[in-house]
Amino acid sequence: MHIVVCIKQVPDTKIIKVNPKTNTLDRSSAPAILNPYDAHAVEEAVRLRQQHGGKVTVLSMGPPQAVNAIKKCVEIGADEGILISDRAFAGADTLATSYALTKAIEKIQKQEPISLVLCGKHAIDGDTGQVGPGIARRMSIPPITNVIKIENVDVKEGKVEIRRKIENGYEIIQSQTPCLLTVEKEINEVSYSPMPNMIKAARYQPTVWMVKDLDDVDMNQLGMKGSPTIVGKMWPPAKSEGAKLIEGDAKSQVKQLVSVVLEKRELFEQKGGR
Repeated sequence: MHIVVCIKQVPDTKIIKVNPKTNTLDRSSAPAILNPYDAHAVEEAVRLRQQHGGKVTVLSMGPPQAVNAIKKCVEIGADEGILISDRAFAGADTLATSYALTKAIEKIQKQEPISLVLCGKHAIDGDTGQVGPGIARRMSIPPITNVIKIENVDVKEGKVEIRRKIENGYEIIQSQTPCLLTVEKEINEVSYSPMPNMIKAARYQPTVWMVKDLDDVDMNQLGMKGSPTIVGKMWPPAKSEGAKLIEGDAKSQVKQLVSVVLEKRELFEQKGGR
């Protein structure tokens, strides 16, 4: 069983800032991390390999420093990692990203057949959830999103049964393999890495492919050329007013609270109506 997990290195959105002049994310203001949803996808792939045997390959597109995210995946338990990195990929939106990753998956598939492709639900920097289904569409395989549990895998029959989250509960779906799954965080808990994995990850050097290493690539579908969408504007949310601390005994606090509500009555009327 060969599982490919598509991962992304993202800025830590807890501390990232927006450049007020360019209205773009200031990626230098925050450390780069493995996309949290992708970590759960890697963890699930490793668990499936432990149950059914096989191999876990992680794949990412990004700048040279994205090798650190791949090393983190090796630390979790992935067998190998591949980074596609080239200036031709720069400025890619989700459509161009899915094309580039698909071309890399096609090359991996020629070397070793793939049973499953796993992705995180979405990346925390873009939050679109479009790349996984985009890859599935290009590969002409079933996309199954919002997966919260892989119920059963029948390697011999080439079938997988999964539980996916929907608005009012969940549903059970059976699919032929290969197929692509995008996973929620609740699918598992990312376990602590054992020391051998940490040592392996520290020494590991991922394979790096450039555009010239991929087959039958249409350059017009890469990077900014292949990206029909653009971000018109981006800005940080306005800072809210500071909180007011209410002190004193219960009776005094009630009086103060009523006073604040009356003072801000117009705001409540605007939001909730009369």
